[in-house]
Amino acid sequence: MPFAQEKMGFDRPPKLFLKQDKKNAANPMGKTGFYDPGSEAITLFVTDRHPKDIMRSLSHELMHHAQNCNGEFEKVSSMGEQGYAQSDPHLRTMEIEAYKASIVFRDWEDSCKGTIYY
Repeated sequence: MPFAQEKMGFDRPPKLFLKQDKKNAANPMGKTGFYDPGSEAITLFVTDRHPKDIMRSLSHELMHHAQNCNGEFEKVSSMGEQGYAQSDPHLRTMEIEAYKASIVFRDWEDSCKGTIYY
């Protein structure tokens, strides 16, 4: 997590929960994870998932944590509602930024493999 903390700029680590849920895993549209800004906690669903996929979800949720540490959730009114990322421009921007967090995971992975060149 120190690599992500440095690259994403959050000042304190979040709580992390790994959840086993066979019913969720059997659902093609099941949850992969979520961030709770009030408790600064990330929950990741891990049942039947490749570890690398779980780590990508972690990077996404860590970006939401960074956004929370930077005060971005103070401008949020309808988080978690169906379609929130399509109907609220601020939340859409936050979600796009969180999807871009996969590059932080990729940089960390490449640094572990010794193939990072920047």
